[in-house]
Amino acid sequence: MNSRANQLKAFDRLLDIMDDLREKCPWDKKQTLESLRHLTIEEVYELGDAILDNDLEEVKKELGDVLLHIVFYSKIGSESQSFDIADVCNSISDKLIERHPHIYGDVIVENEEDVKRNWEQIKLKEKGKTSVLQGVPKSLPAMVKANRIQDKVAGVGFDWEHANQVWEKVEEEISELKTEVEAKNQDRIESEFGDVLFSMINYARFLNVNPENALERTNKTFSKRFQYLEAKAKEANKSMHDMTLAEMNVFWEQAKNIK
Repeated sequence: MNSRANQLKAFDRLLDIMDDLREKCPWDKKQTLESLRHLTIEEVYELGDAILDNDLEEVKKELGDVLLHIVFYSKIGSESQSFDIADVCNSISDKLIERHPHIYGDVIVENEEDVKRNWEQIKLKEKGKTSVLQGVPKSLPAMVKANRIQDKVAGVGFDWEHANQVWEKVEEEISELKTEVEAKNQDRIESEFGDVLFSMINYARFLNVNPENALERTNKTFSKRFQYLEAKAKEANKSMHDMTLAEMNVFWEQAKNIK
């Protein structure tokens, strides 16, 4: 791997290129914090895909794209003398030191849960923080947001003690949903369905499973198997619209054996 000197040299090279692009490229000159925002979100999702696929070469490339955006934002910030890349680096460094008193101070921790609990308590002491939930972005997808909310409140001790208690809550919520479905109460069905999802996401935390990753893996598996079904139907010169469910299920079962 590269030495620290070579790593810093590579980062300096990127900063020089960003200076050139911002000065000379019509597209790069035009960009603002707002215009880059949706592109950054896309890049982060692409990084997430590469991580789930365990494609390390692609992870490297996508990390580069994300890093470019960080450098780009910092360059734009420097033009209005608001902040630059040094301010960004120093800001996160200061935060990490402050929130790791067990490394840079005299606080003693015994495990990961102690670290998370200290982290949330320190955040509450920061200027303007009145709720542990203030750090949860409003624009997060609902499943990710639910997971972060549960992490946050658990960090200050508002949590179940055992996984079986959470599973009992899941069963309770499913029973309540079933009751509303049988009553055909549409307004309540949506509410109870949300409660089932929220409790399942909470249970995933106790199983050390990331619900977003788990669902995305299932999405990928389903898509792969369905595309196999489509391909087999095409090979047989059949339209899926004309196939019976039993016929499609034959190919579906075959797809389960495809790695």
